[in-house]
Order: sequence, then C-alpha cells, then structure tokens
Amino acid sequence: MRICRYEMKHCAEWNAFNKDSKNGIFMFDRNYMDYHADRFMDHSLMFYEDSKLIALLPLNIKDCVLYSHQGLTFGGFIVDYSMRQQKMLECFCKLQEYMREIKSNRLIYKSIPHIYHKVSAEEDLYALFRSGAKIMRIDCSATIYLQNPIRFSELRKRGVKKALKNEVQIESSTNFPAFITLLNEVLQTKHNTQAVHSAKELELLHNRFKENITLYIAKQNNEILAATLLFIYPNLVHTQYLAASEKGRAIGALDLLIKTLIDKYATTKQYFDFGISTENNGLFLNEGLISQKEGFGARTIVHSFYELNINGGGGVITLKCFATKSPISWHTQYKRFKYYSSTPITHRALNPIIKGAA
Repeated sequence: MRICRYEMKHCAEWNAFNKDSKNGIFMFDRNYMDYHADRFMDHSLMFYEDSKLIALLPLNIKDCVLYSHQGLTFGGFIVDYSMRQQKMLECFCKLQEYMREIKSNRLIYKSIPHIYHKVSAEEDLYALFRSGAKIMRIDCSATIYLQNPIRFSELRKRGVKKALKNEVQIESSTNFPAFITLLNEVLQTKHNTQAVHSAKELELLHNRFKENITLYIAKQNNEILAATLLFIYPNLVHTQYLAASEKGRAIGALDLLIKTLIDKYATTKQYFDFGISTENNGLFLNEGLISQKEGFGARTIVHSFYELNINGGGGVITLKCFATKSPISWHTQYKRFKYYSSTPITHRALNPIIKGAA
C-alpha cells in the first residue's frame, strides 16, 4: 500500500472515485472543496494498493497537525464498496507511518455520520479505536427519519396553520443576495456573527452543483419572510442554513416552509437533517434551537470528532514495522499475520507471539 498526496493533476481521478464510493458526497468533490482553497493548506491523501485507488482522505495541515478538512463539516475516509475492515486497519497503519515521515504527530478526525452513507461504511471508527484515538468532541444534530416520522408538536402545527391563513407561498429561488441579507440580519441579531458563505460563493457553488444546492423561500406579497438553503445528498436533505424575519416568525412562515419540504422529499429520501445545535466544541447545547427542530419530529444523531496522537509509539502496529529477526519468514507472514497494539512493544516481547503464529 502507498499514500500519495493530492495534487491538481489528480482531480479527475479523485472526483470519479468519490462519486462511485459508498460514503462519498458532493462536498468532497474537488470543485466544492477547492472553492476556498486559499483559506487552508490542503494535505488530502490518496491510498493505493498497487495501482488501484482504494481510499481518499480529505485533510488540511496547520502547525504540523493534520485535520479532517476544516473547510468541510466532516471528512473521514472515503472508500469504495470493496473496502473491508482488515484493509482499513492497514490504511491507518500506513497513515501513521506517513505522519511520522512528515513529522506530524497529531490527527484531528471528523467522521462522516452514518446517515450520509449509501451503505454501511464505519470501518474507520473501529480502526480509530484500535489505533488508540480518543473522542475529543461530540456535536448534537437533529434528524427526521422520513420512513417513520414523528408527529409535529402542537406549536409547529399552529405555525403551519397560521402561515396558510396568511397566504404564505413557498417556492424555489436563486435570489442569493436577498437570502444572505436576511440570514446575516438574523445571525447578527441572535449570535453576533455572519454566514460562512457570501452570496457570490453560494451562486458559484449553486452553478457548479445545481442538483445538490437549492434555495427555497417563504414569501408574502413578494417579501421574503423565511428561507432555507438545502444541501441535497443521495440519502438525505440537509438544511445548511435556516432564517426567518421577525414577521416571518410571527406568522409561522418557517414552519410552513419546513413542512412543505419534508412532504416534498418524504418519498425519495431517508432523512431530513437540520444540522447541529451545539456550540463550544459540543459542550454547550442550544436548548431553544434543538427544541424547535425536535418540534418538527427530529431526533438526535451525533457528529463525532477524534484525536489521534502517535507520540511514543502506539497506534496500529504491525510485526513488519518492528522485527529484524524471527523464527518465521516476515516476507510470507506479513499479509496473513498482524499484531495490533495501542502501546509500544519490543522485539523480545514479540517472540512468544511469533512462535505461536508460526
């Protein structure tokens, strides 16, 4: 197995693998990742077995620390349908060897939540455990399971009725400047912050991914009262941004907007996801925000962050990495026998294990 650092010349190969993978999404397409390339020092990796690409890992590097790409909500290993658990353990072993080579001893890893997988793809979570990684942060996200939805709360139902009574209309839109203006007004008032994306960036991304990025608005007499920017994935719909004006909140415009979109995607998607309601690295739960989402029938899934330190040995260790002499042939035994440990081991300590495996 070998690791290759991503370069622009790999763009087509990266995108093709991501598209056909079992947990790849459009956010991992280089046409999305690279729109803000000037903000991060990309250090994404590609894993090959002989000449076959078997995995991608979106990363950036800062102060010798490797991060699951900080320009993305999450970004663990992207793998195809042939990935097996043993092979993922080998990927982590190779990754740690690579980290030592570039003198990076720390990895911050943001796993891809299971609702984004086309099929089961949590081989990386077990490999993280076996490597000695520790959970450093958990964010609380609210998600509706569309195949068995929970009923709206009475408050949300009243909001929908009020919006219908006030003849609020729901439609798709490309008016990103008006949307960002509304969103920033809400964010500034409530959180003293602004949106991560600008109107121009949203227009750019929408033009690149028209099937995946869509803006919906709730309006009355051409006045935008509420809006949401949807990121559309194979299994789910995610509200990347939600905003409502004071008038919109008063007459239930956002409630009707969400109800309309849930109904729209109920038969074609598995999940409707509202995103996280936590702050301060997961330590603060915004109770009002998550309560609003739960009112639509959403319940919690988690986004997990892991820290892997490779100082002092540790991690996934193979016999090949340590032994120079043994009673068995390392060339023939390497592929069929591996020893994984989260603590440093010596050649002397391995002898009984080696003899037992011979």
